Amino acid sequence: MNEILLFILDLLKIALPAIIVAVAMYHLVKKHYERDYKVRLLELRQKNAEVVLPIRLQAYERVVLLLERITPSNLLLRVGGTGHTASDYHRVLLNEIRNEFNHNMSQQVYMTEQAWQQVKHAREDVVNLINKTYKELPENARGTDLAKRILETVLSTEQDPTARALTYIKQEIAQVF
Repeated sequence: MNEILLFILDLLKIALPAIIVAVAMYHLVKKHYERDYKVRLLELRQKNAEVVLPIRLQAYERVVLLLERITPSNLLLRVGGTGHTASDYHRVLLNEIRNEFNHNMSQQVYMTEQAWQQVKHAREDVVNLINKTYKELPENARGTDLAKRILETVLSTEQDPTARALTYIKQEIAQVF
């Protein structure tokens, strides 16, 4: 019995340091791999940022351009109402807004949800302004009458329907970049 106890004690003298060294090595290797993983992840994020950042900036630029193009004063200058009935001009304006929005819809991928909601809300405000103004016109009105009334409405309320979205987008760009 004594011999077995001595054998176990000798075995522990040999095995215990080996186990301690193995556990210590395991933790050192684990920390090394974790640090290496973090470094590689950081490098990947930096490379990704180098590629994505210019794309995001371009998306914000395109959305600002969209908002500027559907701002009533700019829209009315670009899409003249001369020679159109109010009904035709109404359709042309709404179609122009729809086309502009659809052309830039993919930019939402690179924007925050809040920013994109601001853009959608601005588009809806412009469409509602045009629709409301059109409904207030007499039936025989011309396109120039619709344009004039839209501008008068914007001037009387002193609030551009796209201004809030433009301000929000510019603030977000300032935060991100």
